[in-house]
Amino acid sequence: MLTLSSAKPVLLRGRTFFPFICTRFPRQVGAKQTMSSHAEGPEMKEFVDYLDSLKNYEKWGVPRGAGTDSCQGFDLGRMRRLMERFGNPQSKFKAVHIAGTKGKGSTAAFISNILRTEGYSVGCYTSPHIQTIRERILLGRSGDPVPAKILNCLFRRIKQNLDQAMSEENGCLSHFEVFTAIAFILFAEEKVDIAVIEAGLGGARDATNIISPSGLAASVITTVGEEHLAALGGSLETIAVAKSGIIKQGRPEGITVFIVFRLP
Repeated sequence: MLTLSSAKPVLLRGRTFFPFICTRFPRQVGAKQTMSSHAEGPEMKEFVDYLDSLKNYEKWGVPRGAGTDSCQGFDLGRMRRLMERFGNPQSKFKAVHIAGTKGKGSTAAFISNILRTEGYSVGCYTSPHIQTIRERILLGRSGDPVPAKILNCLFRRIKQNLDQAMSEENGCLSHFEVFTAIAFILFAEEKVDIAVIEAGLGGARDATNIISPSGLAASVITTVGEEHLAALGGSLETIAVAKSGIIKQGRPEGITVFIVFRLP
């Protein structure tokens, strides 16, 4: 169970931030989460095998400095080139972009459910998944995982373009970059009213951080803590800087929201 309460706006570097205090009550004793890597049906085999052939930093670990806005950081140009190949689908919907050390997935779920309750068709992109990779992409007013049939049809339709992109990028496209591209293409084709997008690592150099300022409805930073220190620069300050990379210039003041989780 969660409750939200607002706090006084905070002025930081010339921009106004509206904190929301979210009180989260502990889950029931005995509640468990399980992670399964074998839950995909046989109809997903070709798609999953393709993804498994790509670099997967969730499994292998993230290189030092990869999430920083520096020469060590992931190459966002690679992601932009991939999106250009598919007509820049990320420019065809409004987006709420979420970064933070903890609470990103929960916050994405809260915002998505609120928007669906108001009658919007919502795309939601989060990671990781629990049972099936389809859980990472939720579509429409139902909030259900993307059906395997839709995912497979899209994959087969764009596979040749993916192969060409992979060749041009010298095999450097990652599992997360390709799946993010697929999510954005689906959101554009399904004509969602708004997409709620969770950053994978940091923010500044995350593959999701290709949303244009004009398409950004809100930037959300949940919490900042000392996780992925090596990948995000080595200090709490560099982690905060990396995550704040999802904030876009030229947007109205007050559009950025900090959500802080406070346990009773």
